[in-house]
Amino acid sequence: MGVARIILIGILVFGNIFVWTIPPPHGLKVSFLNIGQGDSIFIEGPTGIQMLIDAGPPDRSVLRELGSVMPLFDRAIDVVVETHPDQDHLGGIPDVFERYQVGTFLEPGIPNDTKATKATVLAVQKSGVKKIIARRSMRLILGGGAYADILFPDRDVPNIETNTGSIVMRVVYGNTSFLLNGDSPQVIEKYLVSIDGKNLQSTVLKAGHHGSKNSSAPEFVEAVNPTYGVFSRGCDNKYGHPAPGVVNLFQSLNIRILDTCKNSRVTFLSDGTTLKIK
Repeated sequence: MGVARIILIGILVFGNIFVWTIPPPHGLKVSFLNIGQGDSIFIEGPTGIQMLIDAGPPDRSVLRELGSVMPLFDRAIDVVVETHPDQDHLGGIPDVFERYQVGTFLEPGIPNDTKATKATVLAVQKSGVKKIIARRSMRLILGGGAYADILFPDRDVPNIETNTGSIVMRVVYGNTSFLLNGDSPQVIEKYLVSIDGKNLQSTVLKAGHHGSKNSSAPEFVEAVNPTYGVFSRGCDNKYGHPAPGVVNLFQSLNIRILDTCKNSRVTFLSDGTTLKIK
């Protein structure tokens, strides 16, 4: 296990994931990694529990970034999450499993036969790690009062388009929170507004689908009402992310924009009351 942890004690699949640890000297740390065109988010809870959400493309960039945000001799990650089976999100997961001991693997349960998905499935199988299909109402306990709630999927997604089936997660620590929504399109964002409303409010919003025009529905962004918006994307990407309309929307709502192309890795530190950017 990693230097900050003793042992993964147990997992309660249909409710909470519990881990007992030795506390490090900080609160919640959330890093949006600079892995080019894709998503990868590293989270360390107040007691040292670590979670990696997505791992970017299959170019080993995630290993470089993890080497910068994790202790030098730490070779364990408690939870790895695949939000959906697109190469720019799961491409680096096999590299993570090769280098790190993973405690638990969460994924949405979307069948996919691409080369990147097959490589991830093989890596998970070879590791023997416990695999959980993420569903709404699951809560991941991150220690010290921090937790992550799964908001979507709220149903089985065997025949759904990959972006539409993305895991949507809200990470909370005290009065600070992060809404992380993979590549969810506007139809899912609007659905979440209809069932969660103002409960979506979060301090930080990761712009859906790297700032694509197909995400960031105005009513969704208004419901989240974030102080900060993060665009995880590569410079000069061929998709034109972030879309000018999305940037204009965030600016019109006085949301401070941070961008992994312009700002490189973006790290937030929370003491449960306030956020600061490292």
